[in-house]
Amino acid sequence: MATQVRAQDVVTLVFAIPLLLVSLILNKRSLKGKLLLAGTLGYFLYTYMNYSFLAIYNNFFLIYVLLMSLSLFAFIINITSQKLQNLEKCFSAAMPSKPVGIFIIVIGIIISLMWLGRIVPTIGNDTVNGLEHYTTFVIQAMDLGIVLPVTVVSGVLLLRKKSLGYLLAPIIIIKGITLLLAIDVMAISMAISGVSVSPIELTLFPLFTLIFIMILWIIFKNFKSIDNIYTYKKTI
Repeated sequence: MATQVRAQDVVTLVFAIPLLLVSLILNKRSLKGKLLLAGTLGYFLYTYMNYSFLAIYNNFFLIYVLLMSLSLFAFIINITSQKLQNLEKCFSAAMPSKPVGIFIIVIGIIISLMWLGRIVPTIGNDTVNGLEHYTTFVIQAMDLGIVLPVTVVSGVLLLRKKSLGYLLAPIIIIKGITLLLAIDVMAISMAISGVSVSPIELTLFPLFTLIFIMILWIIFKNFKSIDNIYTYKKTI
């Protein structure tokens, strides 16, 4: 857990906080900034939910809870302030909605199967491997109960070119990027520390990180210019 937390902290300091500052600035000027801010707030919400519920109690507990609460309400305010009506028209006709939607659905299914493959064999057993000092699978519960259903639903809505799908997709992709970056940092730090790390892990996870970044770039590349967005808003 300590290695994971350190890796997560590195991602937060080096990537998430600068991204939050940039998205806060862009949020005032464009819808693209609002979508970027929603994804960034989603990262902070998930991260500090984990810290609040999973980390061993320490002097920072109330800070974790405060950051979780701030992230939650900021996320809710951001989402509810979005104008979902005809949001899909803010994207160009070249936007590959179906391939991106299928990718998001496949990722959601793969992670679901991975967690279920870990949980199902423990049903009926008196002892459960992998719980460490926890009393239950907290991350798996949050992922299977909240994150993964939202992931699959966003993929389906994107396939159908629904406005909500275009709102949720960047949030899911940014969440994937930050998670993979944390895994990359953790694997590299373990390798530097002399811990045995599979060469597959050192190459596969960075590859997936690049794929997620490329998809996020494709989504925002196909976002119409600010002038077009403003013109479109005036016609609604």
